[in-house]
Amino acid sequence: MPFCQISLRAGKPEAYRQAILDNLYRAFRETLGVPEGDQFMTMTEHDAANFRYGNAFGVTRSDDLVYIAITVFDTRTTEQKKALYKRIAELLGEEPGIRPEDLFIVLTGSAKENWSFGHGVAQFA
Repeated sequence: MPFCQISLRAGKPEAYRQAILDNLYRAFRETLGVPEGDQFMTMTEHDAANFRYGNAFGVTRSDDLVYIAITVFDTRTTEQKKALYKRIAELLGEEPGIRPEDLFIVLTGSAKENWSFGHGVAQFA
């Protein structure tokens, strides 16, 4: 049940943005085994004045940088996380053509009882 928040510079065409959403969902399905229809993602676009990045950790980034913040159940293994990062880079490299240097991914694990999927109920508590 990933919850994904994507941030990028404003100005990319709709097809580019949709390719990001579609391929993130595909990566979730392939590496984390999320169920069909389990899509909870938001995308926020920022003008240049409100989008900052650096070239830390020996990675040279560009204005095409995409921040991807993913929250998942804290049951994911290190191997699943590594597979997810790799598959995201592969898929987004293919379409819409994002360089792996321009992907900044943060994955946060959260206990199942911290989630409510509707009706004010903690479905997994």
